Amino acid sequence: MSMADRDQDKAEPVALASRRRLLQHAATLGLTLWLSSRAAAQQPDPPLFGAGRSQFILERPRRPLPPLRLQDLTGHDVQLAPKPGRVTLVNLWATWCAACKTDLPTLAALDKSQLSGLDIWSICADRRDIKTIRRYAQEVAMPRASFADPHAQATHPTNPDASVFALPAMPITYLIGTGGLVEGYITGAPDWLSPAGQALLRYYLSRPAA
Repeated sequence: MSMADRDQDKAEPVALASRRRLLQHAATLGLTLWLSSRAAAQQPDPPLFGAGRSQFILERPRRPLPPLRLQDLTGHDVQLAPKPGRVTLVNLWATWCAACKTDLPTLAALDKSQLSGLDIWSICADRRDIKTIRRYAQEVAMPRASFADPHAQATHPTNPDASVFALPAMPITYLIGTGGLVEGYITGAPDWLSPAGQALLRYYLSRPAA
């Protein structure tokens, strides 16, 4: 037997072992991907929730909500950020909006229900002066945590790309999950106290913060 034949005989077991390792790696990777997809498929979707023609719309990809510099109704600047482990509804409204006069009192009633683990913020998107918003609040019931946006952080009047929140319609309420991520939004004046509204809130309240 020539030296070349002996070298080939030695190389064949090495190549066979390499192929086995590659096949084992591929099988392990395939199993991992299958288990991940199965786990994702087993996670239940959020309950349906709507208001007229509007439905709760999921945001994908989810994004973290950055801290917001706002102004409370006493005129003091405040820094707001979602609290870990809690769900936050962020409602954006305008003084000219007719549906807001229905939506805000519903959110105020939800706020008074003191659902455990839920925070509610309402932010005026069209007026920056606190006196106008205070006058409005004397006529329309609003959540306790209501704010102006004088620094244009939540919504920017001239540059939508600089806004934290998009405003496809008014009013609009964003739901921030227990992990501080924007999960979705709904426009219009939905009934959060309805069985469907409560089911959606409890679904997200039950989700882990991770």
